[in-house]
Amino acid sequence: MSWLIQPRLVNSPFDDPGLYIDFRYGHRALLFDLGDLAPLSSRELMRISHVFVSHTHIDHFAGFDRLLRVCLHRPGPLHLIGPPGFIDRVDHKLQGFTWNLVNEHSIDFQLHVAEFDEPRLTRAAVFSARHVFRREGVAVADLPDGVVLAEDDFRIEAVALDHGIPCLAFGFRETTRVNVRSDALRELGLPSGQWLNEAKAMVRAGVEDAGIDIPEIGKVDFRTIKDRLFFVGPGQSLAYVTDTAISLQNERKILFLARNADHLFIEAVFAERDRALAEEAHHLTAHEAGRLAHEAHVARLTVFHHSARYLTEGDALRTEAMQAFQSA
Repeated sequence: MSWLIQPRLVNSPFDDPGLYIDFRYGHRALLFDLGDLAPLSSRELMRISHVFVSHTHIDHFAGFDRLLRVCLHRPGPLHLIGPPGFIDRVDHKLQGFTWNLVNEHSIDFQLHVAEFDEPRLTRAAVFSARHVFRREGVAVADLPDGVVLAEDDFRIEAVALDHGIPCLAFGFRETTRVNVRSDALRELGLPSGQWLNEAKAMVRAGVEDAGIDIPEIGKVDFRTIKDRLFFVGPGQSLAYVTDTAISLQNERKILFLARNADHLFIEAVFAERDRALAEEAHHLTAHEAGRLAHEAHVARLTVFHHSARYLTEGDALRTEAMQAFQSA
């Protein structure tokens, strides 16, 4: 079965953190953190619908300006979610520019910004080009505790970790994976098209006794095609964890967020021999990253956010993390 999304780190493990998630079936992407975005093309940036920012240290937020510049003349919104105080940070960024060339006749580009103050989204605002990016308070989305985005196909979970300040970690969880059997589509003589997305939604909703309109065919009893036409399985899941102190409270939250994930992306800033430095800086060691991945029963581990002090040691941090991850 094919994956719904294709995740990759934006930069090398020694550079700014960031995870780009491209949707395999759709003109859309998600982004976790806003550090250096130079490796992403303008085309890739234009695909981004939502950005999830862990915190606003410069290596996690400096890319805001480039993303704004690229998306400024596209219609439709760009959504950003961050920790408490995030709306103020975005507002300050926007007010640092001169906007005399935007007005009520501009393309309707908007920034929809929300704050997650565990366990829920608590504040939201919209900044619109047509209103010269003046802050306008709006209602907060009504979502369950620990969820910052919920769509038919997937949801984004969040927890707040201690990094000396609140730092958000995020989890992507596909609701149910539904893929079309292309051979069955041909055998049944059915066309491809938008109707298949409607059919997938019916599968996820558990609909059985219903008809579905198929172009060039007409209304068809859904039960007669469902089992032959679709693969159905557990959804894909991944977690993104960065800038977190070594503590029992943080550990519990990370293990919950990353539980049984297909892929865990997690920081490994220091070597275990430098644990004292890690504790002072509120970061994880590579050993701790690997141990957490092991205890969360994740299928695959990728570490990043390495300290530059290990640049001459190549894959030493990755090796340390993988040894802990693969330990019995």
